Amino acid sequence: MLQRFRRQSIFGRQRPESTASAVTSAADGDAGHRLRAPSKLHAFNRYEIKYLIDVEQVAELKEEMDRRLDRDRHCPEEGYHIWSVYYDTQRLRFYWEKIEGLKFRRKLRIRHYGDRFSITGETPVFVEIKQRVNRVTQKRRVSLPYADALRLCDGRQMVEYEQGQRAFLEEVLDLVCRLELRATTMTGYTRHAYLGRGADVGLRVTFDRRVRGRDRDFHLGADAENRLIVPARKAIMEVKANERVPYWLTDLVAARNLQVVRVSKYCQSVEAYGLAPRSIFHLSDDHSLGRARPLARTEA
Repeated sequence: MLQRFRRQSIFGRQRPESTASAVTSAADGDAGHRLRAPSKLHAFNRYEIKYLIDVEQVAELKEEMDRRLDRDRHCPEEGYHIWSVYYDTQRLRFYWEKIEGLKFRRKLRIRHYGDRFSITGETPVFVEIKQRVNRVTQKRRVSLPYADALRLCDGRQMVEYEQGQRAFLEEVLDLVCRLELRATTMTGYTRHAYLGRGADVGLRVTFDRRVRGRDRDFHLGADAENRLIVPARKAIMEVKANERVPYWLTDLVAARNLQVVRVSKYCQSVEAYGLAPRSIFHLSDDHSLGRARPLARTEA
């Protein structure tokens, strides 16, 4: 009875029993799915807080960040592009783990920074496992040529690796083979990023705009249509901190009454394209009223 109530409270309609049973049994019985300790190679552990803001607020908030933080050296004035292909099971196991708020969960993705139309098989990309352990977000990744990343995640074959990468690549290969992972959705957005200095070392603040995605044609360089999956008038401000958020930032957020959201770009894309019913966490085009409007078309 409790499980049935939870499904109905998260969604307007009940989640299919077959999917629920699969997730429950997998989570309980799959010992190989237990999270491993992050390696020291390309590993990041942080607390994350997300805010949904109006795009008109971005310029003002960026001015505040410019006064107190350093611009990420990889971030030009116009921002930079991030494109990610997410992998999941046929029954969307990773998606349901996120929606149901499991304390231990993870997802696999291939991520590219920059212009996706210039990508080739030799372009460096990141193969990443992003996982949540209680309230801490851990990200582990390795850089591979795009062709090798596809061979690993789509072709399910081990690739050449540098010293120290073997254990992580074996974990990725184990995931894609044992859970039969497949490319499920793709997301892209424009980001401005800031880094803490002095007493704020470890702090990172980002602004993501034009958040879009698609549910097919998963090659990063494909000339395929993307659609907005977050309303065009909205942006996502994300605060990442190793231990604490500084008082000046919490005061800034409180003074502007910024809205904390529990949003995942991956889940947003899954729901926007009808791969799963829209949860109470979905940011529709009429978010305040909980009603959805048709997705807007967008280029690139």
